[in-house]
Amino acid sequence: MIYITGDIHGDINRFNVKKLKKDDILIVCGDFGFIWDGGKKEEKLLKKLGKKKYSILFLDGTHENFDLLSKYPEVDFNGGKAQHICGNLYHLLRGEIYTIDDKKIFVFGGGESSEKQLRIEAGKWWNQEMPTGEEMENGLKNLSDNNMEVDYIITHEPAPRTMYNTVNPKDTTNQLEAYFEKLVKLVKFKKWFFGSIHIDRKITATNYALFEEVIPIEAPQRKRFRK
Repeated sequence: MIYITGDIHGDINRFNVKKLKKDDILIVCGDFGFIWDGGKKEEKLLKKLGKKKYSILFLDGTHENFDLLSKYPEVDFNGGKAQHICGNLYHLLRGEIYTIDDKKIFVFGGGESSEKQLRIEAGKWWNQEMPTGEEMENGLKNLSDNNMEVDYIITHEPAPRTMYNTVNPKDTTNQLEAYFEKLVKLVKFKKWFFGSIHIDRKITATNYALFEEVIPIEAPQRKRFRK
């Protein structure tokens, strides 16, 4: 079964989820945070995560060390491209479509730091946090190859129109948000999950903000009993 959760920010305790079983999959909506300083302690934690009985797949958010992340090998993974970190731990790449449990999932990480200037001054900001035009074009091509239809969209940032229904709406739109607005109009999908605003809430009938909750990506079917 596929489960999904919000930003982790390097908190190892977030992975102590009893309901996750062998062969289950947990997808993290960005800001994974465990690839940050490249030290031995971090390497040990990554190996520990890679040995979990379930698989961990994560999108990049804005709080990642993109220089370190770029060093991991790119591999074929469930119909798309991903970076293999170790064991059952993978980084899902921007604009890729993965087929997992017969579900097509479009993934697009990245975003724009709200505290960008402070992070620049602290030496903890990477230009790669904002997706490139090439990554956006690759996403559109992959979607076109799938007739502009997937089961689920998972991103770090939400589409701008979704923000109008949250506690933290924005007045401006960057190029990534404009890209997501295009996807809303062009792509047929069941649900869109995102993690950047750090709340657990069903925003609309199709848009879900996630933070600490771990939920199944697909609502379980109700059992039907014969009379």
